[in-house]
Amino acid sequence: MAETRDIIIIGGGPGGYVAALRGAQLKRKVTLIERDRVGGTCINYGCIPTKYLLHVTKVYKEIRSAGVFRGPKEAISVDWPAIHEGRRSVVDRLVKGIVFLLEKARVEIVKGTAGIGPDKTVTVLTAEGERHFVAEHIVIATGSRAAGLPFLEADGRTVLTSTEALELADIPKSLLIVGAGAIGLEIGSLFHRLGTDVTVLEIMPGVLPGSDRESALRLERILKKQGLKVFTHMKIEEAGAGEGGVVCKGTCLRTRTPFEYGAEKALLAAGRKPNVAGLFNGPPAVELGSGGFIKVDHRMETTARGIYAIGDVVGGKLLAHKAYHDAVVAVENASGLDRSVDYDALPSAVFTDPEFATVGLTQEEAAERGVKVRTGVFPLQASGRALTMDSTDGMIKIVADESGRVIGAHLLAPGASDMIPVLTVAIAKRMTVEEIGSTIYVHPSLSEAIGEAALKVNNEALHLLNI
Repeated sequence: MAETRDIIIIGGGPGGYVAALRGAQLKRKVTLIERDRVGGTCINYGCIPTKYLLHVTKVYKEIRSAGVFRGPKEAISVDWPAIHEGRRSVVDRLVKGIVFLLEKARVEIVKGTAGIGPDKTVTVLTAEGERHFVAEHIVIATGSRAAGLPFLEADGRTVLTSTEALELADIPKSLLIVGAGAIGLEIGSLFHRLGTDVTVLEIMPGVLPGSDRESALRLERILKKQGLKVFTHMKIEEAGAGEGGVVCKGTCLRTRTPFEYGAEKALLAAGRKPNVAGLFNGPPAVELGSGGFIKVDHRMETTARGIYAIGDVVGGKLLAHKAYHDAVVAVENASGLDRSVDYDALPSAVFTDPEFATVGLTQEEAAERGVKVRTGVFPLQASGRALTMDSTDGMIKIVADESGRVIGAHLLAPGASDMIPVLTVAIAKRMTVEEIGSTIYVHPSLSEAIGEAALKVNNEALHLLNI
């Protein structure tokens, strides 16, 4: 006999568990179905493990490269097993915390694989057998996985996804990365700090496709200066993997010349695809769009009434915090409220060194929309705090429309991910550069550069020539 629920949530990643917690706050009877560990790919295998490894390797690099300390720096070595133990400890602590919150909220957690049938029925295959549910509302939060290439698929040993790359038992001598998006640049950076020879191949004209070109180009130059081998305009046409490693061949679209690169391991970081296989018992109950992502409206509702989808599985920017936002909107609508998603002020960050954080429109996107813009750029070479940190390779860029309203911001700086909320709020609240520029910032701090960039839009910067 089918068990009844107010809301069934399929997938326990960032969007899934947030949806469950919000549903419980709204006094709904919620069941969360997850086949793996709660927290999903983000906490268990992606965002959190990557940031832990980036932190540890950054400390290692800074100690080894600092010129103001005496002593045998070469004697400092990496304890890779201990680093893995630290990574697992952080992940386990977060997962246990999420499970604790769900249990205290009286959310039922079911371990198993779910299939959606007609009339919002859900069949779950668990270790103990099948369970059957019928729900008033369903929220699909199954996430995404790494996409392969037609001629190069991940095998978990030589050709890796980010999941296997972060769990390698040994540090590879060389690593070939396909794709210069956030995942490729972050994992490339952390292994390069450990001594791996890293080569990044990107088919587009620059790293971080779709980002502000001026900022992304500067980041590309910084990464090359650090020692990463980054090549753009590179179209891979064939590849082979074996015991000896991986080889990729193709044509440089800029020079029209052939190329060939090889490495001990390869990382596929050229996009992701939605986890929808096996999700439906029979034909899909919802309409799928380009790439197999689930179509939703501004309320996160699919083409099937009462069925919602959130996070990576609906496409767009594949960000955990976007999934959080989607989750709250979907569950509140499923509970009788009226909410809409708003991505105009959706920030994102890439945790390289320096970090790159962005929100709103790029200068190029504004031009495509016919918006006349003014920009203010403040280089970190003029920041006292950046000088004290020996981190002057970066910039703060603010994009404003003709009226002076902030419509975009792009930060290349240490801790950019922690500074971007100032400008996220500015865009969300339709603030002007005058308001941002007249705000008092702590001195000395990197955040002062935000105010200076805002002043620069009107050529009123105080610590930079206004030409």
